[in-house]
Amino acid sequence: MTAVLTRRSASSLSEPAPNDEEFRYLLQGAATAPDHGQLRPWRWILVRGEQQRVLADCLAAESPDAAPEQIRRSVLRAPLKAVLVFAPRTGHKVPEWEQLAAASAMTQSLMLLLHSRGYGSKWRTGRLCTSPALAERLGLGAAERLLGALDVGTVEGAALPAERRAPADVRAHLSVFAQDAG
Repeated sequence: MTAVLTRRSASSLSEPAPNDEEFRYLLQGAATAPDHGQLRPWRWILVRGEQQRVLADCLAAESPDAAPEQIRRSVLRAPLKAVLVFAPRTGHKVPEWEQLAAASAMTQSLMLLLHSRGYGSKWRTGRLCTSPALAERLGLGAAERLLGALDVGTVEGAALPAERRAPADVRAHLSVFAQDAG
């Protein structure tokens, strides 16, 4: 409960970020999230340093109306951009919506594991998910699609507040089924 109530999305991140081996280790834990059929319908592409500039240039070239420097800043806001690729098993008995739920559950678990190690993260979507040029540049298959990217690193300046968030009032979102005996 502490990890869930203290994790925050962090917009300003710097070094250090987990290296590839530490990311793989945390991903091993996150991969135990619910996944009907253990399909693991996802994959990650880790992008750092100069390779982030390649992605930024790809997005900027595709968006001539947007300011290229703004796009570059948005891609370069963290030392690690972990790009999440949804790779559903088409035609499988596990429907695609369940596979998408599995990818989402795994990502949330990964964010909690990163938080437990002292890293900040933020799940970014938007243009990154809809860019045909970026999908091609990253080598996505025909059935694959981008679900976003985690910006990962160490929170800059003052640490994120460690106090717990107030738990949400979920009463309006919870009911108990009671079948009449009559």
